[in-house]
Amino acid sequence: MNVIIIEDEKPAARLLQRKLQKLNIEAQTMLHSVEESLEWFNNNPHPELIFLDIQLSDGLSFEIFENIPIKSAVIFTTAYDEYALRAFKLNSIDYLLKPIDEDDLEAAVNKYKNLQPQTQNLSLDFDQIRQMLTNPSEKSYKKRFTVKMGQHLKMINIEDAECFYSENKGTYIHTVDGRDYLLENTLEQLENELDPSKFYRVSRKFIVSINAIKDIVVYTNSRLKIILPTYKEDEVIVSRERVNDFRNWLG
Repeated sequence: MNVIIIEDEKPAARLLQRKLQKLNIEAQTMLHSVEESLEWFNNNPHPELIFLDIQLSDGLSFEIFENIPIKSAVIFTTAYDEYALRAFKLNSIDYLLKPIDEDDLEAAVNKYKNLQPQTQNLSLDFDQIRQMLTNPSEKSYKKRFTVKMGQHLKMINIEDAECFYSENKGTYIHTVDGRDYLLENTLEQLENELDPSKFYRVSRKFIVSINAIKDIVVYTNSRLKIILPTYKEDEVIVSRERVNDFRNWLG
């Protein structure tokens, strides 16, 4: 598979390259700017697949494809909030939120392989993506959940959520009074429904509330351990690949 990476941060590009190597994919070419990419595309056969960062050091990567007709499938790598993800999903094979999770990367590559015959007719609408990035619509976030308890329905306000977690194929909300309730939502759905300034997915298993963090402890393998007021069933660990982004989220 002929793959290239377009990413302005060289350490991030090398990290993605190593993760792809674990999937037996060699990305020999890494480009870091609009100018460098334009020169490369003008002088080389187009790859089958591009891992594309949106914001490059000298402008938006869309400028590359406004000058050169794209002939490749695209997987976006982006740190943009979820309001723009609908455009990415409509206009690419997949999108990966930074920091890139290895399981998500493998799933995106497998999706590309399964859809490969269809990618030849892929038409990217960069104008639509640009519009959603520059003029995001006001998003309304989840304010409460309704859970079933026997023959009764209970309302849980979002302010009472300490964390959300997955267990045995179910998704639960753990509240500040130490109780757990089964939800119909998946963690992936919750990521799009919760206010990202107040909730963060620290791992594949946990989403935590910033208002519920009692303490943060340095943990093994450059990870962080979060102490919550009442949730004690399992350790809440910030995965190593999300630590830097988590620190930025904390402000």
